[in-house]
Amino acid sequence: MKVRFAPLRIPRARRLQTAAVLQWVLTFLLSVQICFMVMWLLIIFNCWFLYIPYLAWMYLDWRTPEQGGRKSTWVQSWTVWKHFNDYFPIRLIKTQDLDPGHNYIFGYHPHGILVAGAFGNFCTSYSDFKKLFPGLSVYSHILPLVFGCPFFREYVLSTGLVSVSRRSVSYVLSKQGGGNVSMIILGGAQEALVSNPGRFTVFIRQRKGFVRLALIHGASLVPLFSFGEIELFKQINNTKGSWLRTIQDIVRKYTGLALPIFYGRGIFQYNFGIMPYRKPIHTVVGRPIHVQQTPHPTPEQVDELHQTYMEELKALFDKHKGKYGIPEHETLTFT
Repeated sequence: MKVRFAPLRIPRARRLQTAAVLQWVLTFLLSVQICFMVMWLLIIFNCWFLYIPYLAWMYLDWRTPEQGGRKSTWVQSWTVWKHFNDYFPIRLIKTQDLDPGHNYIFGYHPHGILVAGAFGNFCTSYSDFKKLFPGLSVYSHILPLVFGCPFFREYVLSTGLVSVSRRSVSYVLSKQGGGNVSMIILGGAQEALVSNPGRFTVFIRQRKGFVRLALIHGASLVPLFSFGEIELFKQINNTKGSWLRTIQDIVRKYTGLALPIFYGRGIFQYNFGIMPYRKPIHTVVGRPIHVQQTPHPTPEQVDELHQTYMEELKALFDKHKGKYGIPEHETLTFT
């Protein structure tokens, strides 16, 4: 395989973009381990005056990820996120106005590997979200397990991320006055394990909890499709039944975490590394599906609305795929 190297003279803007994305990838890969190691060292060396107050704080603050979080506009406005968004680049596309008098559930598809589009659009101040959808506040939901990591949880909360638990989503959707958005990456870890360039598979057929919550709270459902998300990384072959996939499925079953073995480009060459490929990400926000509040929805009502959501998602994909380089014969597969 011929190795393709980056140009020797790289513009300053591209160097900053590369550095921004590199720190984001390393944060994703290493922060949890480092933070647990720091806590372990504090305990081993008996630095009780540091770890006891912090553990007490964690105990008192345990419910915050389920009660709207603790976002910091200062953290979301760090210049590093501007360079992060410009690296790909990441763009948010509106297809229809959203009334700030309502609450919404944004269903984000596909998961991809590291969900760069969701982070860039909804966890930083450098997307067009506020300009395109004035009056809306977005809460991005992730695995509750992350908030059990000491120190790292504070950073995650500051970016606007909250728990994806039922209680957390209900907290957002039950806010009076409207203008609140729960953004959920519906495919989850299972979808991440099948993410590969050119594979448009969405895990949604058995995921109906978000539909039930929409009915209970009367929140409108809005499908989102992020074109380019699955083009950022490739995965080591992990077909169903392989030893690697078996291990990954076991880990996912008991922890909820996906452990995809992925690769992209390098810092100074384009063939192999942990950096995502420079592929544009266009996150298209579909039209809202208005939902009549039903405090006690029946299974039939849930199934009907779930089917409507899948149809809207497929229509969104089919309408816009040609604009973003996807051949017309490609279809969206529901699993």
